[in-house]
Amino acid sequence: MRPLHRRSGRGVQPVPRDRRQRLIRADTDEPRTPRSNDFVRPLFPLALATFAVGTDAFVIAGLLPAIATDLGVSIPAAGQLVTVFALTLAIAAPVLSWLLSPLDRRKALQLALVVFVVGNIVTALSPTYLLALLARILTALGAATITATASSAAVAITPAERRGRAMAVVIGGLTLSTALGMPLGNLIGSVDWRLTLWAVAALGVVAAVGISASLPKVMLPTTSLAARLAPLRQPKVLTILMATLLVMAGHYTVYTYIGAMTADATTGSFPQALTMILFAWGVGVFAGNFFAGYLVDKRPALGVAVTAFAGGTVLLAISPLTVSHLVIAAVWATIWGATDGMASVVQQHRLVTFAPASAPVLFGLNSSAIYVGVAVGGVFGGLAQDWLSVTLLGVPAAVLALLATTVTFAEGRAIRATTSPRAPEYAQ
Repeated sequence: MRPLHRRSGRGVQPVPRDRRQRLIRADTDEPRTPRSNDFVRPLFPLALATFAVGTDAFVIAGLLPAIATDLGVSIPAAGQLVTVFALTLAIAAPVLSWLLSPLDRRKALQLALVVFVVGNIVTALSPTYLLALLARILTALGAATITATASSAAVAITPAERRGRAMAVVIGGLTLSTALGMPLGNLIGSVDWRLTLWAVAALGVVAAVGISASLPKVMLPTTSLAARLAPLRQPKVLTILMATLLVMAGHYTVYTYIGAMTADATTGSFPQALTMILFAWGVGVFAGNFFAGYLVDKRPALGVAVTAFAGGTVLLAISPLTVSHLVIAAVWATIWGATDGMASVVQQHRLVTFAPASAPVLFGLNSSAIYVGVAVGGVFGGLAQDWLSVTLLGVPAAVLALLATTVTFAEGRAIRATTSPRAPEYAQ
């Protein structure tokens, strides 16, 4: 690697070694790290940042009755705090990822976390519904940047052969929020819903301090907007994003209504029975994240994607047979959650492997696909209940997951028809 230099009054001088070790340029397919394990320490504050975002995104739904009463609005109106957050995040993620791409990843994350923390504080202090709604939009702008930027930073500081596991750690923060953040947030919210948002803001502050202390300066390559958007002209990228949207819509057709689906299993049981099922699902998602991260570092990612999607399809299809008994429902939720967790990691890995230089934009678009899929799943599940029992929602949900499986499998067949199975394209 060519030595780094700086200009001074005495001419061109070498950059000191300690500063050289703090600079990483993500301008190749194989990001460099000064020492083999330097990339590990920053992953944990990055995961904490995504944990805060995930908790913030999902915890509000459980607090809606208290929020509605406090702000003097109906529960459906309070529910728009969730809707506007998700829509803002879906729209803003790819746009902000591109706008902030000239900044180094550490500075972009610091800025995003400041916006995220301020948004939560303003929401916690809001005396009116309108101010709370505007504050949720502000919070979503920070959250949209955090998710995509944390993933691109993890990729940039990690050796290529460990990329999958690094992304699993960062995405694991997001999924761990469903297992721990959501129930803990609702527990705090049972005292006062505003305390939950103060707690999320505190998580954001801790994450910002950790990132500032441990993440090196990571610069993305300087490229034009046309070059960054070039992957969008590739059918492969659009296929990956479509598969992500479809599989997430399938999973969240069921997850959105999991309380109603498992009512026979939880009614009459101990008060925390539903929480136990949700916790089991979250544990499965978390385990699936890390299992997929390990697999994509060792196996062709496309094959891992097909396996995860097909497994999710089967688990959704058999859900009507499992949701009436508490123990069986918890076991089913754990395995089902694992397929969901695998899908998240493998799709991100496939995108960044295909176009590393466009990682921030692609991660932003992937976040949009995920949140649009979540929204579509909620709407689809609600409409489906007009013509079938809520306990049968897994059947139409499985159709969506099957479409994602079919699209991805067909992509693999097309690649195998034109390249060797050992070609790099097939591994993606």
